[in-house]
Amino acid sequence: MTMIKLAVAEAPINKRTKQPGLSPGTPVFVGERKVDEVRIHVMDYDKQRLDEYFETSLEECARLKAFDSVTWINISGIHDVEMIIELGETFGLHPLTLEDIVNTTQRPKAEDFDDYIFMALKLLQYDTVNNTIETEHASLILGHGYVLTFLEDSQDMFDTVRERLRQGKGRMRGLGADYLCYALADAMVDHYFTALEQFGDYIEILDEAILDSPQAQHMQEIHRLKREAIRVRKAVWPLREEVSYLDKIDSPLITPQTRLFLRDLYDHIIQSIDMVEGYRDILGSLHDTCLSTVSNRMNEIMKVLTIIATIFIPLTFIVGVYGMNFANMPELRWGWGYFLVWGLMILIVLGMMIQFKRRGWW
Repeated sequence: MTMIKLAVAEAPINKRTKQPGLSPGTPVFVGERKVDEVRIHVMDYDKQRLDEYFETSLEECARLKAFDSVTWINISGIHDVEMIIELGETFGLHPLTLEDIVNTTQRPKAEDFDDYIFMALKLLQYDTVNNTIETEHASLILGHGYVLTFLEDSQDMFDTVRERLRQGKGRMRGLGADYLCYALADAMVDHYFTALEQFGDYIEILDEAILDSPQAQHMQEIHRLKREAIRVRKAVWPLREEVSYLDKIDSPLITPQTRLFLRDLYDHIIQSIDMVEGYRDILGSLHDTCLSTVSNRMNEIMKVLTIIATIFIPLTFIVGVYGMNFANMPELRWGWGYFLVWGLMILIVLGMMIQFKRRGWW
């Protein structure tokens, strides 16, 4: 029997807590605080060198911004609104951008502000304990010679990009900030495939468990997974428009060489969308399969009970006849009457069972 662990409760969903009536562009943190302190990690590089700074300050970020090299500033933790505002003043970010950075419920999108390009995305990571796909808010800003990334916590997904920069192999160190921005977005989308594949594996396990022995909890799990798929769809679908927008805008921040890679990223996003839609269809059919399996199991039980009841109908009739209290029933005083009745009932049972077997009812 295939065993699965059903999630006890769904992952908490961030709710919008921003006070109504605030003026547009007012940064207010919306979401769940996931780190105690905001950490800033910086990588400054060109073809010949790479400088890496851990636990740096905003003053150091402002100093590195003035160089001709490519500067990647990663901020882990977006709950410190004052720090985000100060960083926005340093890099000349629009108040609407700052508002979207600290709002974890922001829909994925891309906006061109002439001096920089803002991208809001969602990170996907599969939780093997609760069998859920966790979504986190992420923001990317592409400017002249720099890239800013904002994450909710320190468990980011950019380690592969960092290793490529440290090793200095390939085209990473030789291209500009726009290629770095593409590489970071591509790393996020690659994690989409990992999370979605694990999600699909769990659906297959659930499918086998339903076919093996359907339970009432399986229906609840299917409904939970369908809600998970809808939530993931909301995180993935807007990326198609976002990347398509980046490929079409006339911005000097994105070179023609990088646009080719953006088209490849667009194809990857389409593949992830197809996976999400496929899993939604599978969950829909799995719901019908579960209902059909339960119905078939109930039909089998009812068939057995019907056969038993049908066998006992003539036996009940015979016993009822000879259970009447008439004084002149001839068989009552016959010495072989009791054995005759038993023999008759046994013959009826055997005859009915043979007929059921021939007709394929049993």
